[in-house]
Amino acid sequence: MSDTALPYAPPFRPQLAAVGVFGSMLVAVGVFLSGFVMSEPAPYELFMAGLIGLWAIVGLRISRGVAPLLVLLVTFNVGGMLSLTVMDDLAGGPMYVAVSLFLALSSVFFAAIIEARHSRLELIFRAWVAGALITSILGILGYFHAFPGAEAFTLYDRAKGAFQDPNVFGPYLVAPSLYLMYGLLSGRILGAPLKIAGVLILALGVFLSFSRAAWALYLFSVVALVFIMLLKERTGAFRLKILILSISAAGLMVVALLVALQFDKVADLFSNRTQLVQDYDGGHLGRFDRHRIGFLMSMEKPLGIGPMVFSKIFPEDEHNIWLKSLTSYGWLGFLCYVSLIAWTLSAGFKYLLRNRPWQPYLMIALITIVGHSVIGFVIDTDHWRHFYLLLGILWGCFALERRHNLRSVKGAVSG
Repeated sequence: MSDTALPYAPPFRPQLAAVGVFGSMLVAVGVFLSGFVMSEPAPYELFMAGLIGLWAIVGLRISRGVAPLLVLLVTFNVGGMLSLTVMDDLAGGPMYVAVSLFLALSSVFFAAIIEARHSRLELIFRAWVAGALITSILGILGYFHAFPGAEAFTLYDRAKGAFQDPNVFGPYLVAPSLYLMYGLLSGRILGAPLKIAGVLILALGVFLSFSRAAWALYLFSVVALVFIMLLKERTGAFRLKILILSISAAGLMVVALLVALQFDKVADLFSNRTQLVQDYDGGHLGRFDRHRIGFLMSMEKPLGIGPMVFSKIFPEDEHNIWLKSLTSYGWLGFLCYVSLIAWTLSAGFKYLLRNRPWQPYLMIALITIVGHSVIGFVIDTDHWRHFYLLLGILWGCFALERRHNLRSVKGAVSG
């Protein structure tokens, strides 16, 4: 073949293209439903279980780039299954492990479909933003008792939106907030008003959750996003734009916060929640004491003690994902979880600043995962659906990067 000959292009098949588009829309629906988890099983579980099963039948491909995620998560859950063998009363243990396994498979599913078509990343984040805005508005309206029955979207005078717990509701809003902020900082000014409105709604939702972990996660993530964008973009004009917009956005949030604090109810709860150590944190069998005792106990329990057993021994649950991986998944699960997080963060930082179409999504997911890994020392992220979605997004981007590198090598060799 001559140097000017065109490479072979497979024939266009409209039927397959239509199926792909329809499948992508179903994925968007599933991501949207992740913002509504008021009971279990939630609509998200039911919908995604059917979607994953259907996709597996028609041809879900697990590449070498995604395979490590599958192996680590399945082995992690094998540790959970082994922990069931030491339980005197299984109770809800098998169901807990079943949910864990489903969430693991959902993470692998997202990674695989992202690798197959990276354009799905934008669809996923847009669906996430839509779900986050609605659940945030519900939480805000519920907090201020805007309509009869609005208290269903609050818990202990804290906004929880369409979630069971404010401590999950708040962190769920962070990644879509970063997506809007990135669009605000890198996009055109014409689209700024809608993005600003979205950012303010989500920020208010995070604030009214009165979750200290969510506050810390939000602050860290926003600062990290701006820092990485300044690091990546080399032109002075673009850096100046980011700085000006960041300062303006921070000013708007401060004004919004000051307005919210004019309500006595908000100010009182804010004052209480800003205390670094609450009554239930310190003291005998407080959060930190339970962590210490729990880790010492786990050193003598290679198989763990079983899911949800910790709260039967102590006044409350672990409230620490690292300890939770030991108690509910044993030493095997703990090693797999640590390996998974270390591998994810290492690969994420390696690919972070590369100029790729999927770089913004990788950046947002990585920042949020780093934050979740840190707040995991004081909160349990084990069954957080959006955490597994973030893992899937990152590993999908890793697989895309691997495929891109292989193509580059083949191109260099053939050239």
